[in-house]
Amino acid sequence: MCGIIGYLGPQDAVEVIMEGLSRLEYRGYDSAGLALVSEGEFLVYRAEGKLRNLKAKLAQNPAQGHLGVGHTRWATHGRPSETNAHPHLAGDVAVVHNGIIENYLELKEDLASRHNFSSETDTEIVSHLVEDYLGQGLDLPQALQRALERIRGSYALVLLDRRRPDLLVGARKDSPLVLGLGGEGEFFLASDVPAFLGHTNRVVFLEDGEVVVIQGGDYRVTDLQGNTKQKRPQTISWSPAMAEKAGYTHFMQKEIFEQPRALADTISGRAKSGQADVFLPELGYSDQELLSVRRLVMLACGTSYHAALVGKFLVEGLAGIPVEVDLGSEFRYRDPLVGPDDLVVAISQSGETADTLAAVREARAKGARALGICNVVGSSLTRETGGVLYTHAGPEIGVASTKAFTTQLVALYLLALYLGRLRGAIDRKQGRALVEDLVQLPGLVQKGLEEEPRVKEIAEQFAYADDFLYLGRGICYPIALEGALKLKEISYIHAEGYPAGEMKHGPIALIDEKMPVVALANTNDVLEKVLSNMEEVRARQGKLIVVTEAENHPARALGQASIIVPEAPPLLAPVLLTVPLQLLAYHVAVLRGTDVDQPRNLAKSVTVE
Repeated sequence: MCGIIGYLGPQDAVEVIMEGLSRLEYRGYDSAGLALVSEGEFLVYRAEGKLRNLKAKLAQNPAQGHLGVGHTRWATHGRPSETNAHPHLAGDVAVVHNGIIENYLELKEDLASRHNFSSETDTEIVSHLVEDYLGQGLDLPQALQRALERIRGSYALVLLDRRRPDLLVGARKDSPLVLGLGGEGEFFLASDVPAFLGHTNRVVFLEDGEVVVIQGGDYRVTDLQGNTKQKRPQTISWSPAMAEKAGYTHFMQKEIFEQPRALADTISGRAKSGQADVFLPELGYSDQELLSVRRLVMLACGTSYHAALVGKFLVEGLAGIPVEVDLGSEFRYRDPLVGPDDLVVAISQSGETADTLAAVREARAKGARALGICNVVGSSLTRETGGVLYTHAGPEIGVASTKAFTTQLVALYLLALYLGRLRGAIDRKQGRALVEDLVQLPGLVQKGLEEEPRVKEIAEQFAYADDFLYLGRGICYPIALEGALKLKEISYIHAEGYPAGEMKHGPIALIDEKMPVVALANTNDVLEKVLSNMEEVRARQGKLIVVTEAENHPARALGQASIIVPEAPPLLAPVLLTVPLQLLAYHVAVLRGTDVDQPRNLAKSVTVE
């Protein structure tokens, strides 16, 4: 969850690190810190709160150097404070860490007689443990390898030795760490590529159990035993401009409006107007292997879980394959029944979600095949699965997922259509119609974005409600869940999403004249049922906000306010219904004065359990 960047090279390390941290602040913003090596000593700056507080300290006491590490924290062990901010130091060692050291109390007890601890964090244990081994005559890479033999848990670690201005060391297990290769003698280590994308697009993705040693103008990747591993650099196609706000007030707003482009990129090369088939060569399994699949098990967390729920409707409806949807955080704790006849589809924007990765490993250990749906090239999920369906959304900086979610929906539609054609559940005529519907989708989303002024008016009307209820039926009920999640994530309003038919089984007790109820009432085969549910809300004086098409007069007549979406085929309606709910959450949050891009207690990539 935390953001890490290390730098060794000819540029001013402070500038590089602070620029990198600003691009990583979405990963955590409880505190931030920086350590430089300067003339054989550490210069350390730490501050509670957001990165601007660290910048203020640096402005008061400027520093320069060519080797350093920086960190922006999402608190796990120890409250947010300056004392608990990284880097953590012990003797000659400085450490930044993303992850959780599960046996830190055991290690701390062993070290307590020889070391003094100043923080509440699990990370400080690493600095003292490595320092212990340095005292035995080992160098920093050797000391780190010995320390990692004793550590249990997840980590991305970057370490400095104040006596070695030419040495930068990193290691990872279950938390992302990427090596960036700059100009001659220039290296970056970071949690995510955007941290250094303004300097280089040549990267090496480290895998679990790997250590990187940067020394003498070169780098070496080893396993935990020190054996060298050959790693090929990759070139990232994202441009630095893709991670900038481009004139929008917030990244979230920009990313909402990027959705037509992101959806087009996800479709491009895979589906073409006039054709009946989609092309997904990256699935990683032969048609024969896919034909042998008897069940799909979709694994995800948070917003991606809502995409999986939509995916169940798509795959069962188009391909006729049974689908089970499970939360990654729960899956492996109940001895799941999966095996060789199952295809696990793991969905994660970052590809680093710890719970989803652990669930995939559990499923594969039981013999299941695995496919990833992911936005980040080279992420951990892409190496844990037999194939990957990339969403091509581009960098998503806002913590609340927007374009990553809708591109996941499109990726699942593509997968369902591919499986449906493969299994003969969809004939060529149906295939051409379904592909044509998909090709038209980006334009429909662009049209839907024109409704933003109306959404803003509705936000002004309801921004200060204490509670919201979101209702949907069929393939759209997961969108009610997602709409409620977006609102609570960034505005801190209590919101619940429900299948509309379930309202009478409990939530109806909450409805009164103060309760806004958002009803997804697009035209489909359950519209009459939704209209009945809306009447039940009106009978209890609830404030109905109806999301529907312009010509759906029965639905619009029941609402106190309505948001118009373009007409779309039922299987693609979830994408079009999502966009106004994102805009509603965004404008409510702006009106309430919350931090839209960095909501409290949340981080973009949840890399701890």
